[in-house]
Amino acid sequence: MSTPETIIRQWFKEVWEGGDERAIDRLMAPDAVVHGLSGAAGAQLRGPEGFKPYFRAVRGALSDLRVEIKRVVTEGDICVAHCHVRARHTGESLGGPATGRPVDFWGMVMVQVRNGQLVEGWNCFEFLSMYQQLGWVHDPVTPV
Repeated sequence: MSTPETIIRQWFKEVWEGGDERAIDRLMAPDAVVHGLSGAAGAQLRGPEGFKPYFRAVRGALSDLRVEIKRVVTEGDICVAHCHVRARHTGESLGGPATGRPVDFWGMVMVQVRNGQLVEGWNCFEFLSMYQQLGWVHDPVTPV
């Protein structure tokens, strides 16, 4: 049975860890809306074709990508997954030269699932922490 938890686990295993771009077409609805991943404030990625350039950029930059789902909370057709992400920065597709450095950060995604597909997703990942680990952003001054 395709529960929201099953779908989100498949998404991270097949798409992100496995790098299977074909799984995007299978697991994401054609009219899906994805929030929180585009660089522009309030911008959204729409459908598999709108999501794939983002997927290619991340997968092109990060190798040995592992996403450990620490916990899942489901209510009806909505599912929240708390994730721990580990990878190595080996490609240039995030806008800077490959550093070879490992990255280790956390995040959460909340998705709505309908008919076995993701129809909407809200993402909140610690990308600032990732950029700090890559040396692209310096740690902010700590208030005293």
